[in-house]
Amino acid sequence: MRRVVHAVGVSLLIAIAACAGAPPNPNPRANDSLVAVSIDLPRFMGRWYVIGNIPYLGEHDYVGTYTQWALRGDGKIMDAFVGRRYGFDQPVTGSFFIDTIVPNTRNGEWRVCFSWLACTTRLALYVDENYQYTIFGLSDRSLGWIMARDPAVSDEMYTSLLAQLAALGFDTSRFRRVPQRADQIGKPGFQSPGKPE
Repeated sequence: MRRVVHAVGVSLLIAIAACAGAPPNPNPRANDSLVAVSIDLPRFMGRWYVIGNIPYLGEHDYVGTYTQWALRGDGKIMDAFVGRRYGFDQPVTGSFFIDTIVPNTRNGEWRVCFSWLACTTRLALYVDENYQYTIFGLSDRSLGWIMARDPAVSDEMYTSLLAQLAALGFDTSRFRRVPQRADQIGKPGFQSPGKPE
């Protein structure tokens, strides 16, 4: 388990370093401050499918991904990232973390440690009133995630969530959809997993 967590931590560090070389964000709101939204933690817990993200090494080549969050007795959050690497015919694998709520953020900022070397803070930037759709991102906008309770999200809803990200100052041209069904692989706008080595 420690090897998996450490490997993911190293991957995250590499991904963050790679983001530093990303092209400049053309969004005119790119330098505006991001403010996390208020989250009702018990209502927010459960499974959230990753519908789209800014691709990075830690989630690269995964399909059918989702995050399972569970509130612990000490107020921290069990965080499981689950998916199939390289295709839907591959086994389910995952990584497990403990998230800590940043004090005085109305449960909207989560500190995630991937190893003792690598921690980051994710901001909940949007959640709809029915807790069916959410957007997370890093404060520098280098990474972002569109998530939903259901793996099937219409093109119209995805476009609407991208518009939310644009209003928040993200470069939406960097977002790609994550295949949640085999027939989505290779379609325009979707990530295409590589092949096992």
